[in-house]
Amino acid sequence: MSVEAGASWSHGDLKFHGMSLSGIRTCIAMPELSLAFDVAQGFPFSLNLKHFFLSHGHLDHSAGIPYIISQKAMTSQAPAHFYMPKSLVDPMQRIMNIWMEIEKHTYEFHFHGVEENEIIPVGQNLFIKPFKTIHRVDSLGYTLFQKKRKLKKEFCNLSQNEIVDLKNKGVTLQDDLETPLVSFTGDTQIEFLDQCDWVKKSKVLFLEATYLDERKLVSSAREWGHTHLDEIIPRLDTLECEKIVIIHVSSRYPTPEATKILTAKIPERFKDRVVLFPGR
Repeated sequence: MSVEAGASWSHGDLKFHGMSLSGIRTCIAMPELSLAFDVAQGFPFSLNLKHFFLSHGHLDHSAGIPYIISQKAMTSQAPAHFYMPKSLVDPMQRIMNIWMEIEKHTYEFHFHGVEENEIIPVGQNLFIKPFKTIHRVDSLGYTLFQKKRKLKKEFCNLSQNEIVDLKNKGVTLQDDLETPLVSFTGDTQIEFLDQCDWVKKSKVLFLEATYLDERKLVSSAREWGHTHLDEIIPRLDTLECEKIVIIHVSSRYPTPEATKILTAKIPERFKDRVVLFPGR
């Protein structure tokens, strides 16, 4: 696997492509939905996407913004939409102003400053909701929700004619169900889990674990606004996620070693739910 190509991983009908390596690059894309969480340096697999959700402004997560904008202009694509903490919009605009000055060219793009709990539609019956994370700079995580309508229980045994009759009378027959499908944390301390209950119910949770063992203590992770594997393990019982995907692991842990540590430290009952994202 080349870095430029990234790696694929899926769970059920949820498909992902990308990479994540602490301090180097993080971009997790959902190509079929034309969206990505963070942009890394703007690798080829992300250049045709429409929606980019930025967790924060550190270079390993957001350096690719100007390049993606440039490539979309070069290939005559519609301008991309970048969603980010509100405090990032002005500095990112200034960065783009400088690039446009350097290149003597005006680019089209959309920067959206978003807040926690905002609803951002990304497709039919799909929306993104940001949640607050805890990092050294302003930061957000994002959850992809699916919205469905389901017939209320009290009407389930009625005939089709009875249901039509009630509908004609203006009776509300359905409940709106919002299911958290995918959550992405970006960089954060572990306490974000105490502030956002729906993240713990997501089918798939992309969760940073920068440090995995005693070579870097929990205190080191917290000092830099990160999470240590030793903080995650005691909380696994509180997570209802079908899959917990570990991302943003430090480069001091080669993939075989990181896998070995996870195998040794994750309790047996969680081993089928906790996985290391294959792209680094």
